[in-house]
Amino acid sequence: MSRTRCASELSAPTPPKEVHPMSRPSTDYPAMRAQIRDDVEPQENDGFVGRQEEHKPEITGKSYVLLVIILGSLSALGPLAIDMYLPSFKAIATDFNTDLARVEWTLATYFIGLSLGQLFYGPIADRYGRKLPLYTGLLTFALTSAACTFAVGVESLAALRFFQALGGCAQMVVARAVVRDLFEERRAARVFSALILVMGIAPIVAPVIGGWLVVGFGWRSIFWVQAGAALLVLLAVSQFLDESLPEERRRRRSVGEILSVYRELFKHRLFMANTVSGSLASASLFAYIGGSPFVFMEYFGVSEAHFGYFFGANAFGLVIAAQFNGAISDRIDPRRSVRVAMFVATAAMFVLLPITLLKIGGFYLFLVPLFVFIASLGFILPSTTALALAPHGENAGSASAVYGFLQFLLSGIGAFIVSSVHDDTARPMVAAIAVCITASLLINLIFGESARA
Repeated sequence: MSRTRCASELSAPTPPKEVHPMSRPSTDYPAMRAQIRDDVEPQENDGFVGRQEEHKPEITGKSYVLLVIILGSLSALGPLAIDMYLPSFKAIATDFNTDLARVEWTLATYFIGLSLGQLFYGPIADRYGRKLPLYTGLLTFALTSAACTFAVGVESLAALRFFQALGGCAQMVVARAVVRDLFEERRAARVFSALILVMGIAPIVAPVIGGWLVVGFGWRSIFWVQAGAALLVLLAVSQFLDESLPEERRRRRSVGEILSVYRELFKHRLFMANTVSGSLASASLFAYIGGSPFVFMEYFGVSEAHFGYFFGANAFGLVIAAQFNGAISDRIDPRRSVRVAMFVATAAMFVLLPITLLKIGGFYLFLVPLFVFIASLGFILPSTTALALAPHGENAGSASAVYGFLQFLLSGIGAFIVSSVHDDTARPMVAAIAVCITASLLINLIFGESARA
C-alpha cells in the first residue's frame, strides 16, 4: 500500500479525476504548479481586499490536517527549546553556581541564533527547495541539543544554545514558506492560525513536562528530550511532506542577487510595516517568556511544578484566540482584527503597569490583564505574518527569513534587556512588554494600511 502523503488530496480548479483515497494522485506538486500563474507582481496595496490573488490548488480533508500537523510541529520545535527549559532556570543556576540573570543569557543567545540563521536559510530554501534546509536544520538541532547535556557552565551552554537555534530556525523559515507556496492570501491567515493551534501545544505542555523532568531526572534530561523530538519530526518530514517548490520556480542567485532581494524587501513599505509591527508584538511575547521564570517563581513564589500550569494557561488563551481569528478571517479584514487586537493588548498592559508599579493586589490580579494581553497576540501574530508574506510568492523563503530575522532579533534584544535590568521585581518584564506592544501599535497606525470594508 502506498504511503498517504500531504499532497494526496490536492484538487485542481478543474474537476479532478477520481482517485482512491489511499492512493497518491498521479499529479504531484511540480506538475500542478506548472499550470499556476505564480508571477503576480507585488503591488503597493498588499492587503487582502481588492488585490489580485493567485490561484492555488486546494488542499482539503486529511491531507490538510496532516500538513498542518507537520508544519505546526516544525514551527513549534524552535520555541519548544525555549518553553521546555524555562522551569529549569533555578536548577541550572544552582548547578553552575550562578544567578538567574546569567542563566537568562542562554535565552538571549538562542534568540540571536534564531534571528541570524533565518537570513541564511531563506535563500537556501528558495534555491534548493524546502526539504534540504529542513533536513539540515533538524539534524543540527538534534545534535546540538544532545551537546547541551555536556555543558560545564553558563558560557558553554549559551554558546551551544546559539548553535541549537541555528538548527531550529530552519524549520520556522520553511514552514512559513510552504504555507505561502500552497495557499492563497486569505486562506493563509487561516492556516497560520491553525499552525498556532499545533504550536500552542508546546507552551501549554512543554513547561509542565520540563518541570517534571527537572524534578525527576535533572535539567540535562530536557535537552535529550528535545533531541529526540527533532529526530521524530525529521522522520515525519521524510515520510509525509512533499516538496512544495518545484524546480522551475527555484531561484539560482548569486550573493549579490540575494543581497538585492533582501534590499528590495527592506524597502517594501507595507512588508516592513507588517513585519516590524508583528516582530515587536512577538518581542513583547518573548519579553514575557524570558521574564516569567523569575517573576512567577522568585517574585511571586510559584513552585517549579506549578509554574508550568500558569504558563500553560496563558498559552491556552493565545491558542484559543488564534483559532477564533482563523474562523473570522474570511469575514473580517485581517488588518482590522490586527488593529483592534493591538489596542486591546496595549490597554491591558496599561492596566498591568499600575498594578505592578504600585504592587496592587497579588499574583492572581496580576495574571488577569497579563492573560488578556497574551490572548490578544493570538489575533496579531498570525495575521501580521500572512499580510507580510502575501505579495512575495517568488521570494517566499527570503521574505520569511527577513520576517523571522527581525522577529527574533527584536525578541532577543527584549529578552536581553529584561535579563540585564533585574531589580528583584516584575517591573522590568512588564515595562518591556508595554514598550514593545505600544511601539507595535504605533507602527501599525502610522505605516500600516487601514482596513477597508
